[in-house]
Amino acid sequence: MKIKKIILPLLLFISSVAVAQEKISLQQIMQTIDNQNPVAKMYDAQIRSLDEAAKGARNWMPTDFGTGFWMTPYNPGLWKGENGMGGMGQYMLSVQQMFPNKKKQDAEASYMEGMSASEKERKRYELYQLYADAKKNYYDWVIIKKKLNIIYENEKLLTFMIKDAEIRYKNGLDKLSAYYKAKAELGMLLNMEVGLENEIAQKRIRINTLMNRNKFEAFDIDTTNAVTDFSIASVDTTFMNNRSDIKAIDRDIQLTALQQNVERNKVKPEFGVRYEHMFGLGGMPMQYTLMGMVRIPFGRANRASKANVESLNFKTEALTQQREMILNEASGMAAGMISEIASKKKQVKLFEENIIPALRKNYQVMQLGYQQNTEQLFTLFDAWDALNKTQIEYLNQLQQLLTMQVELERILEMKPRP
Repeated sequence: MKIKKIILPLLLFISSVAVAQEKISLQQIMQTIDNQNPVAKMYDAQIRSLDEAAKGARNWMPTDFGTGFWMTPYNPGLWKGENGMGGMGQYMLSVQQMFPNKKKQDAEASYMEGMSASEKERKRYELYQLYADAKKNYYDWVIIKKKLNIIYENEKLLTFMIKDAEIRYKNGLDKLSAYYKAKAELGMLLNMEVGLENEIAQKRIRINTLMNRNKFEAFDIDTTNAVTDFSIASVDTTFMNNRSDIKAIDRDIQLTALQQNVERNKVKPEFGVRYEHMFGLGGMPMQYTLMGMVRIPFGRANRASKANVESLNFKTEALTQQREMILNEASGMAAGMISEIASKKKQVKLFEENIIPALRKNYQVMQLGYQQNTEQLFTLFDAWDALNKTQIEYLNQLQQLLTMQVELERILEMKPRP
């Protein structure tokens, strides 16, 4: 009883503080994860980096400039000329520019512009994993609060039984056969209460972590929960094709095709122009050179590009098979999960409509008999114990159902409805 005198005021204080706490919906948590979680920010920065890099895909090669002596003798005396002969040597300025192949440049631009598309899908995939984590902790919190409500009510009932049994024992109306058992059960409830309060604290820390907030920032949640009705028709190939990891692989396959196009265009020629202007020394006339240039990859460079194209063909095949593997496994998991959810919903419904109402009626009958002195404390306690354990088991079953729902929504990549 000393433990009870210490713990109950503490829990009442915690409960009173919780009442004043901000209540956050699951939809608000999802939105905060979108905006604040470091994973989202990391992918946003990476996508922006790839987009910025793509802007330079159509740039030209830098212009080459040169200056220096051209065909100039080592003997400076010959620069000015001797015995009536003109000087020898020239001072030259040169400029050279290569013009990129338009098709090659277009292929590289398309490849670089497509790189960020895969990252966008991977970001979406990671966010759905975070959503599932948040929903799991949120629904666990909902169930814990329901369990606490049952415990609070049962504490009142046990306290009444204990006090009533003490009065009856003093008056010689009852025995103490179930008295100490009831007191022990009250201690067990208080112990469970402490454990559940700690679980709520852990759930709050985890959700705050997912929202990238102060880990100990206080908030509360709504205890309403929606058990969605899923059917086999909800999971078809078209729907599964919308998964972000499947779309990321589709983007990778498209990117591989673009990369092949880049490799094929590497063997295309590139043209350029070179202009040189020479200042003659010792009275020599000024001269110039104007040349056109062409760069044609052949030999080993050509073979390397062909090998890369063939290598990317096998990469495309590997990505295609990976896509089929993920799609097949995810579809099987979703179908199996739907079957489990249907079975679990039937069990939960039996608890709600048959088992708990019958045990509650049994307890009420025993309570009435106890008040009329036709039943003893141990029969009332047994009726209460059966009802209490069944209610907790019902919540455990409901928690399993919600966990299955979260897992199915993770597989199907479904966000909670607002």
